[in-house]
Amino acid sequence: MGTMDKQSAADYINQMFPTEASLSGVEPLMQKIHSEIRRVDAEILVAVRQQSNSGTKAREDLAAATSAVQELMYKIREIKTKAEQSETMVQEICRDIKKLDFAKKHITTTITALHRLTMLVSAVEQLQVMASKRQYKEAAAQLEAVNQLCNHFEAYRDIPKITELREKFKSIKQILKSHVFSDFSSLGSGKETDENNLLQQLSDACLVVDALEPSVREDLVKNFSNRELTSYQQIFEGAELAKLDKTERRYAWIKRRLRTNEEIWKIFPTSWHVPYLLCIQFCKLTRTQLMEILNNLKEKPDVGILLLALQRTLEFEEELAEKFGGGSQNRETENDTVELHEGENTSQTISDIRKKYEKKLAAHHGSGNEEQDQQRGLTLPGAGFNFHGIISSCFEPHLTVYVELEEKTLMENLEKLVQEETWETEEGSQTNILRSSAEVFSIIRRSLKRCSALTKSQTLFNLFKVFQRFLKAYATKLFTRLPKGGTGIVAAATGMDGQIKTSDKDERVICYIVSTAEYCHKTSGELAENVSKIIEPQFVDMIDMSEVQDEFSAVITRALITLVHGIETKFDAEMAAMTRVPWGTLESVGDQSAYVNSINSILTTSIPVLGSLLSPIYFQFFLDKLASSLGPRFYLNIFKCKQISETGAQQMLLDTQAVKTILLDIPSLGKQTSGASSYSKYVNREMSKAEALLKVILSPVDSVADTYCALLPEGTPTEFQRILDLKGLRRTDQQSILDDYSKRGARTTQPSINLVVPTVSSTSITPVLTGLPAPGIMSSGEEVLARAAALGRGFSATGFKKFLALTEAAKDRKDGTLRKFFVG
Repeated sequence: MGTMDKQSAADYINQMFPTEASLSGVEPLMQKIHSEIRRVDAEILVAVRQQSNSGTKAREDLAAATSAVQELMYKIREIKTKAEQSETMVQEICRDIKKLDFAKKHITTTITALHRLTMLVSAVEQLQVMASKRQYKEAAAQLEAVNQLCNHFEAYRDIPKITELREKFKSIKQILKSHVFSDFSSLGSGKETDENNLLQQLSDACLVVDALEPSVREDLVKNFSNRELTSYQQIFEGAELAKLDKTERRYAWIKRRLRTNEEIWKIFPTSWHVPYLLCIQFCKLTRTQLMEILNNLKEKPDVGILLLALQRTLEFEEELAEKFGGGSQNRETENDTVELHEGENTSQTISDIRKKYEKKLAAHHGSGNEEQDQQRGLTLPGAGFNFHGIISSCFEPHLTVYVELEEKTLMENLEKLVQEETWETEEGSQTNILRSSAEVFSIIRRSLKRCSALTKSQTLFNLFKVFQRFLKAYATKLFTRLPKGGTGIVAAATGMDGQIKTSDKDERVICYIVSTAEYCHKTSGELAENVSKIIEPQFVDMIDMSEVQDEFSAVITRALITLVHGIETKFDAEMAAMTRVPWGTLESVGDQSAYVNSINSILTTSIPVLGSLLSPIYFQFFLDKLASSLGPRFYLNIFKCKQISETGAQQMLLDTQAVKTILLDIPSLGKQTSGASSYSKYVNREMSKAEALLKVILSPVDSVADTYCALLPEGTPTEFQRILDLKGLRRTDQQSILDDYSKRGARTTQPSINLVVPTVSSTSITPVLTGLPAPGIMSSGEEVLARAAALGRGFSATGFKKFLALTEAAKDRKDGTLRKFFVG
């Protein structure tokens, strides 16, 4: 550090005096530095002096502050001492005043207690007199006063006099209770009409009951209700009236009783809700008696009588709910059974009851059933009792006969509807559904309306299962109406076994069945949703129409397959005509052949009708299956021909192109071109195979193997040999060509047709097509269809994949309609 300071000083000197000439300024510089040093020393001296003076002053100030604090502490102790002396003086002054104040307070309390005791003694004595004279109005007011006075002496319960008075008061209340119950026992005996003051006396007695404990009022009302219902119990437990068909008279009895005694029962305070509590007891008693009647029936009850009793019960419950503040549940029911009067013959037929029941409920369809559940918990008087279902729920276990009647009626109506079905749509109809389907769901809606007006519990669920069976039966009817293949000895002898022949009317009917099954599939799902909304919560998870919808899906699938089979059968004659043409001896190429014109005629007749009647989804499915059939079939049909000359091959090539044009024009012919692109690709590919085959036949003998491998790389030796046969080559001449072909590594597998096609949009076929044919309605001759549906169940997204399943099933069969597609 010292070295650095010396170096810095040397540098500074060298900077100030760089030359010898500059050394002349040393002296002035030294004088300047000495002057600066003296100035700094003077400033340091002044600062030291100031600091010395400040420390002395600070010590003086601290001593003064300490002295002031000591003086303040002395003054505080002096004030505290004087305060204690003042407090002692005040306590001595007020000691006598406190004694006087406590004495005054005790005297005042004693005087008040004695005064109230006097009042209590007097009030108890007066109450005793009033109780003995049955002066209920005055006694009621006196009871309130005595109760209040007794509350003041609650702290003096151990004092003998107070205990004596309380026991006496308790005894008087018991006497009053006894008198009141005794007087009310005459209510309803007829005495109230003879003695005008009796009702007033009973009205005053109600004031006494209100002043007594709440349990007294409960006992009185219960006693009154039991006495009122004693005669009811005796009357309707007798052999004559203890019957189901007398149920209405029970409700007439209580309503008459309420109406007759309305004025008399006004003696009860409205807050007691006496009529309301009486009706609760009546309902409970009635339920017990009706359950006993129903359980003791030796045979199934008459449906008409049962429904009449239930309907009257529901109406009565609704009246009670409205009368006592429960509100209406909007059951929207009418008197749907016949009215039975006393002495009338109750043997009306079930049919008459049912007709009137349906007629009166028809106008009320679409009611707000949801509001019923929302209003079940409405607040009611008293304990909040809900009258809905209090009696009617006892009918629930016995309504199986009603469900059986509904099922019988539904099935009878179904048979009638099918018999009357014309299998044509109504003129001017905007839809292509059959009239019977709309009637089926109309009948179901009416049945559902009737049942929901009676119950929304187990019976409604049982009826829903009836609806399932009913709709499955309708699906079976639609299924059996589809055209069937020929069976029997004649069909087998003519080669028509399993083939389905369809007329123009049959094709229309099939389209109507497809549309109808689609409508039923959709509407059955909506029916399940509607039932779920109105049925009780514990049954909601069991409401499911999937099995029914599967039945209608099976009908749709089978109907479309039948439609394709019908078209295929129409082509049988044309395919046979194609093989009968003398292709080996044709002299020239002309216009398209007659069989092509016939194919065109078949399609131009059927396709426009099918396109107008089928929805785009199902028409596309139909096209997919038709293309899957006709393309490979035409290709294989070429191999069924005899020898084909060069001219014949040229003519057949011309026919092939014409057939492809006809097939490509089908979507336009049906006026449904939305899904035509995938269909056109498939037709072009399949028909191109036929064109390639004919070009191979047209090729020279020496290059036929090269042409076959180039145009049909997936060909087989067996197929190639058949081509040589078609060219008219003898077997001896074929051997060298076959050897040449074998050297090219051709496949040695058996002939097969590749039906894999471009994937179509998932919207090209609805999931409704995935169902199997309905159980019990499939003949043994239709086994291939069941196998196809089973194979194709996982591939329902496209029509082509389902057809693959169908064809795979058909390959395994030795006979059947589709077998000819896969054999040469």
